[in-house]
Amino acid sequence: MLPDISWSRRGLLVAAAATGLLGCGQKAADDAPKPPAKAGVDTIEAAVNGDWRSSADRARDMWRHPIESLKFWELKPGQTVVEFWPGAGWYTEILAPFLAATGGKLYAAGLQSDPGDLAAVEVVEAYRRKLTEKSRIYGAVDITAFGPTSGPVAPAGSADLVLFLRNIHNWMAAGIAEKAFRDALAALKPGGVLGVEEHRGEAGRVQDVLAADGYVQEDYVVQLAREAGFIVAGASEINANPKDSKDHPFGVWTLPPTRLSSPRGDPAEPGFDHSKYDAIGESDRMTLKFIKPK
Repeated sequence: MLPDISWSRRGLLVAAAATGLLGCGQKAADDAPKPPAKAGVDTIEAAVNGDWRSSADRARDMWRHPIESLKFWELKPGQTVVEFWPGAGWYTEILAPFLAATGGKLYAAGLQSDPGDLAAVEVVEAYRRKLTEKSRIYGAVDITAFGPTSGPVAPAGSADLVLFLRNIHNWMAAGIAEKAFRDALAALKPGGVLGVEEHRGEAGRVQDVLAADGYVQEDYVVQLAREAGFIVAGASEINANPKDSKDHPFGVWTLPPTRLSSPRGDPAEPGFDHSKYDAIGESDRMTLKFIKPK
């Protein structure tokens, strides 16, 4: 079981994960008839290839494999999906258009914060602006909250799919990883899927419960899921990277896309040689699937 870590770390988590979203209250589930699919965005492939995605985001597809990953996690038209801590919205730009076009629903469960947490508020506003400026494409995304004292991330038993996308290490640092799994289980329908993408630590090592280097052992994630009540449904090597030695000077953030050259929070080191780490590419990642028992 994880220790209870003070939420005073939230400022570091905002900077590390760029995931702060200010909860705006839980909206009721929409029981209205679902509209027909909009032409052109009714497949995962069409959403991934949408011209609204930036060239920088598209360049990362070779590392994150969104088409293969979302199919592995069994995303289907018209589903209700919860994305925990969506950050700047890399996956939202794929999920939201697809779900809006096929009559589905997306809940974005962001970092629980308060108006005085300026770093989190700024990320919140940037995310909201992204959704608002392209609302015709993204549709109506419901922004909820996830944090140490947050309530439901979506109506209980409403979600077909919940996604944890490279954030478990952040929740471990804050002492809320176990809560994340419990909240996901509560949001899912019986038989619903929890999809996980996370930086994969070296097997056999003792897991740092704070995940200070950003890496988490696959067995540890499985343990958290099982303790919450999930059933293991599958694992994939879609996002594996055998070049990742996982022993970098500034943790996983030494690698692209973050490319740290000094400890987090310190000024960049101008003479740092990134070439070795750029050649590795993005981190080795586990891709897991869990199911809520029926």
